[in-house]
Amino acid sequence: MTEESHILGFETDLVQASHGKRLANYFIDAIAFFVLTFIFAIIYYALFPVALDLPESDNPVNNLMEQVLWTVVFAIYLGLSETLMKGRTIGKYVTGTKTVNQDGTPISAGTAFARGLIRVIPFEVFSALGSPCFPWHDKWSKTYVIDIRASTLQEG
Repeated sequence: MTEESHILGFETDLVQASHGKRLANYFIDAIAFFVLTFIFAIIYYALFPVALDLPESDNPVNNLMEQVLWTVVFAIYLGLSETLMKGRTIGKYVTGTKTVNQDGTPISAGTAFARGLIRVIPFEVFSALGSPCFPWHDKWSKTYVIDIRASTLQEG
C-alpha cells in the first residue's frame, strides 16, 4: 500500500513493508531477544548461583504469570529497540524496514513503547493477518512499518 503525504514542502511516498518482511522482523527480533536473555541469564546465575537452587513450580497460575511477564518484557525490549535505533529493531535493520508515523515523521519514544505494549493484548498477533497488513500496534499508534528502499522519506 502506498500513501503520499506532504511534509514541510517535501513529497513523501510511504510503501508499507510486505507481510513476509513483517514476519521476518518478528522472528529475527524474537531470536535476538532470546539470545540477549540467555546471555543475561548466564551472567545473572554466575553472579547469584544460589538462584539455581530455587524449586521450580508446576502451578499453572505461576506458569501463566511467567508467560505474561515474558510477553511484557519482550514488548519493552521492542519499544526500547525502536526508541534507541530510531524506529528500527535488529529485524528491521536486516529487512530494510522502519517504523514511522503515518505522516512519515520519525516516531517518538512514547510511540515506540506504546507499540510494544499494545502487542501484549491477547490475540493482537491475529490483527496482522489482514491485507494490507495493519496490526493493532500500527493502527492504534498511528504508525506504519515501511520498506525503506521502496519509500521516499523526508527524515525529520
